[in-house]
Amino acid sequence: MLTAKQYELLVYIDTYLGERGISPSFDEMKDALGLKSKSGIHRLIVALEERGFIGRMPHRARALEVLRRPENFVRAEARATEAAEKGFAPQVISTPFPARPGGGSGPIESGLVEMPLYGRIAAGSPIEALRDASQTFAVPAGLLGGGEHYALEVVGDSMIDAGIHDGDIAIVRRGDSAENGDIVVALLVDEVTLKRFRRRRDSIALEPANPAHETRIFGPDQVKIQGTLAALYRLY
Repeated sequence: MLTAKQYELLVYIDTYLGERGISPSFDEMKDALGLKSKSGIHRLIVALEERGFIGRMPHRARALEVLRRPENFVRAEARATEAAEKGFAPQVISTPFPARPGGGSGPIESGLVEMPLYGRIAAGSPIEALRDASQTFAVPAGLLGGGEHYALEVVGDSMIDAGIHDGDIAIVRRGDSAENGDIVVALLVDEVTLKRFRRRRDSIALEPANPAHETRIFGPDQVKIQGTLAALYRLY
């Protein structure tokens, strides 16, 4: 399973190979994905290699090759014209969800609040969080306070000691700030994750709630808060 940035890079490499017959340079990939440094591209390439999507041909410069594609991959041939005219703007992998209460677009019962169900969020290893909601989710109004909310499905176990389990639906209050100790949706360079927020002088710590996972430290410009956890919904 690919993160959004991993998928974007895979599409870009495939498109570039189809048009020019060689793989793009690190600088070209960095510019295409809007990243500030080539180290981010290196991490994405390593992740794609580890998952078996790309490989490196030995003894050749700029020798990446696409080994396999996700099921809903947008082929390079279909994207060449758009890429040339508009620049690189790939779509995000869509992720199917099982039927859940409140799903769909019809009317909802009185006393329920409907919100977009955007996708999955990592409570462990990186995983994609979708930008476009294809489903909605409804919860009792009493679970929520003021503000705008959205829902994300949790994948992983790094917040299990905070009572957040794999498969839970996180109800998130949208916002771009947080207090120390808040559980937040944090946007990083190539992933979105659910962690406890701590500001430490000129840095930000994202803390797991599982001793098997490590606290990660970032500069203040490397983390964008997308909201704070307001409630959890769990199906048994």
